[in-house]
Amino acid sequence: MKVRSSAFASFILIFEVLGVALFLRGFFPLPVKSSLSSKNRLEDLPAEPLSGGSPNSSHMPQPLFKRVVIMLIDGLREDFVFGTDGRMNMPYTRHLVERGSTLSFVAKARIPTVTMPRIKAITTGSIPGFIDVVINLNSPALMEDSLLWQAKTAGKKMIFYGDDTWVRLFPKHFMEYDGTTSFFVSDYTEVDNNVTRHLDSTLKRDDWDILILHYLGLDHIGHISGPHSSLIQPKLLEMDDILKKIHSGLISKDAEGSLPFLLILCGDHGMSETGSHGGSSEPEVNTPLVLISPAFKRKVGMEKPADVEQVDLTPTLALTLGLPISQNNVGRVIPGVLEETSLRDQLRFLHLNAHQLNCLLKDSVPDYGKEAGFEQYRVAEKAHGNWMKRYLEGNTSEVLTNMGKKVLKQYLEALSAMSSALSKQMGKYDLYSMIAGMVFVFQLLLVLLLAMPEALSGSAAVDLPVVSALLSLPFYLLCLLLASVHVLVCTSAESSCYFCSLSWGLVFAAIAFSSAMSCLLLAMMTRRLSFGQHLHGKSPLKNSSSDWSLSELDVLLLAGTAGHTLSLAATSFVEEEHQTWYFLLSTLCLAVFQDVCRKYFREKSFPSGEEEEVVLMYKDSPKEEIYSEKWLALATPPFVLLCCRLLRSLNQTGVQWVHLRDLGHWLNSSDHKVVLSLLSAFCLVLIYFLIQRRCSLVSKVALALGLLGVYIYRAAVGNVLFPWHHSGRNISKGTNEARFVYVFILGILFTGTKDLLRSQIITADAKLKNRGLWEIFSGLVLLVSLLFRPHNLPVLCCSLLIQTLMTKFIWKKLHYDAAQTTIMHYWFGQAFFYFQGNSNNISTIDISVGFVGLDNYVEAPAIFLTALSTYAGPLLWACHLVCYLSSERNRSPVAVGHGCYCLALLRSVPTAAYIVLVTVLRYHLFIWSVFSPKLLYEAMHLLLTTAVCLIFYTVEQSHIPATP
Repeated sequence: MKVRSSAFASFILIFEVLGVALFLRGFFPLPVKSSLSSKNRLEDLPAEPLSGGSPNSSHMPQPLFKRVVIMLIDGLREDFVFGTDGRMNMPYTRHLVERGSTLSFVAKARIPTVTMPRIKAITTGSIPGFIDVVINLNSPALMEDSLLWQAKTAGKKMIFYGDDTWVRLFPKHFMEYDGTTSFFVSDYTEVDNNVTRHLDSTLKRDDWDILILHYLGLDHIGHISGPHSSLIQPKLLEMDDILKKIHSGLISKDAEGSLPFLLILCGDHGMSETGSHGGSSEPEVNTPLVLISPAFKRKVGMEKPADVEQVDLTPTLALTLGLPISQNNVGRVIPGVLEETSLRDQLRFLHLNAHQLNCLLKDSVPDYGKEAGFEQYRVAEKAHGNWMKRYLEGNTSEVLTNMGKKVLKQYLEALSAMSSALSKQMGKYDLYSMIAGMVFVFQLLLVLLLAMPEALSGSAAVDLPVVSALLSLPFYLLCLLLASVHVLVCTSAESSCYFCSLSWGLVFAAIAFSSAMSCLLLAMMTRRLSFGQHLHGKSPLKNSSSDWSLSELDVLLLAGTAGHTLSLAATSFVEEEHQTWYFLLSTLCLAVFQDVCRKYFREKSFPSGEEEEVVLMYKDSPKEEIYSEKWLALATPPFVLLCCRLLRSLNQTGVQWVHLRDLGHWLNSSDHKVVLSLLSAFCLVLIYFLIQRRCSLVSKVALALGLLGVYIYRAAVGNVLFPWHHSGRNISKGTNEARFVYVFILGILFTGTKDLLRSQIITADAKLKNRGLWEIFSGLVLLVSLLFRPHNLPVLCCSLLIQTLMTKFIWKKLHYDAAQTTIMHYWFGQAFFYFQGNSNNISTIDISVGFVGLDNYVEAPAIFLTALSTYAGPLLWACHLVCYLSSERNRSPVAVGHGCYCLALLRSVPTAAYIVLVTVLRYHLFIWSVFSPKLLYEAMHLLLTTAVCLIFYTVEQSHIPATP
């Protein structure tokens, strides 16, 4: 059955989307939420257990606090308060922790450690899913039961100042609010002043019950310059002074005989050693939780803070304010807060928390009766009823007290077990749907790869043995086998499975499709083997695609690419993926060095036809130039190897060794600013000389001024020094300086686009086209120079230098074809992604670059700049590949045969689909002990780009000159 390449590729893409959708439906587990649409109310609270009699009253104990102030400092790490520098960072807070009426804890934030999911965790007590990271940029209104909804329903007046994420999540809950955007990380001063300016007047008022303050400056400083920046301590001292002001104001308003206040100091998440957050490292998940109130006993010394879950704050606040616990809460009340209350009230508080968790457990876990926490809760509730019976009878003996303490312990054990069981529900995936989706995708990938030689041949068509596959006995046997497996899985699965919930018609279609693809694969593999060809009496295909021969370099490139994809089936290889690329790049350099040695040192110089070409090439060249070129070609692979080794030391990345100090830390320290300034200036000059040679005069001048503006911008923001300004100069945001550079970037891109359009529309001038492509590339390089931190400029510089040397002495001189050059560019692009300091962890994304040149938050350019900076390595190598193949195609069309031009462009450029998949799968999902998405992502990426390549190749096939 003959099928056009475009139709074949379109078929592959359609079913790929279905396979990916099925996989993602299984990968994103449903959050632990009650199926009831209503919210908890006071009248629905359970009665106190009473053994052997009618139910006791269902009243809730009296609230413990009248007013609550929550001071949330974004990005506050645990060691900023409890560490060795805590006394210098926050002296007043540390004094309260050591000597005041406080309770101190280390609150564990669950991943993802991003602001919006953390706010949801604090207010609802639930564990947000991974998908909440994606919607963090535009938080919708929170409709589920929450602490703030309960407070509003109870008539409590709430005021909020700070991060406007709260306002978007709770749009009608605050009687007064003032929100500031959390994404403009260049601002770490005004964003906090906008909160503090309301404090004096608010603390004097008596018309509010809950005050929430969300300070963002510390988090912004972390994003800009890291947790060890000189700006961190002044910001912490500022926060300490604010806490002192709040505490003093609450004490002055605390009336005799009334309920005491509660002041809470906490963080939504911490920050990594690079100043970002989102991952699961200790500095990111450990946050301080300090509860300050006259209701607590005064301390006599510093105690080691106990560990609690961040979601434990939700039931604790709800119960101590006299509110029902939110319906989807998985946290447990913090026992220390209840110590000063009566034993009856303590048991009642724990009973209410246990009852809420038990209801959620019943509603979320199919076999809840088998959970240890459920049985422990029943035992504790029964013992509580016995205790209540004796207590109401007036028994005041010590035996009753000991019995009450035992019941208290039983409740705490039940709370711990049920909370743990509910938290684990978040990590349960629909494995059946995930496996089915992955099988579909990998079957499509293998079919596509097997069909590539035919699809890229001159006929641009694929001969698929569909009829023979559908009429074969294995097809029907596979259908029966897979149907049996489906029935077995769906009848024995303990949890719900999406694939099992589909109608039998859809399931049978999927089973038939998978069986047909397996038989099709078997038939195509048999036909490709020489044994299969002789068996059917057919001669080998005579087109050029079937006559491909694999060199040692081809084997390395294919085996390395396939091996990298297979390595992603292991979590450790995913976490340390950069090591795989470093190894492959080093091996590639050695293989290229071997090819260079063969070219220049073998006895019989060249195969037939090549000798004449080389003689003509060098007949007018002096002998010294030939020898010079020879030794430069020999020196290129070792030089590339040396550059890669130095770049590995620049930015420590990955998971296991990311905490180690590297050259980037050394350069960014204030003691070495002069060295960083000299290095930055040298790199900018070298960048100019590497990319200006193919630009027009106007672009050369714009490029020089733009690179000068890059240095001026970095000096304005305090990263580097001017020769005449060594210290004591004011640091600005550099907005005008960055915009000065943007003008030249746009000018260069406009000039390049104009030349490119002229070459395509007005005149078919290959030289003009190449110049246009190169000018666009130069504009991107200038933009990346602006976005890169100064210590990362050597990465950009080495990238351009390697591109120049490899183009001049390797790819052209060794006559590598487009397919080999394409994969080499892909390898270099992936390696330079990690040389930048990126990793497969969301916390390594530098969001501060999204606001270079912006004086307020604008979503579209911020996302674009952040994505561009993150994927600068793959993008620049892909653009260089386009420029190189364009010049080579005009010089020698044969060298770019087999449709490799399209494959080169699409396989390496991080297109929109590439970025979306990376954002969802590479950063947000797999790093939390899930390897399948990363492996699937690589397979999908290869499949997507190759399929699109086939479509474009079919369209443009008539324009590719035939091989003579």
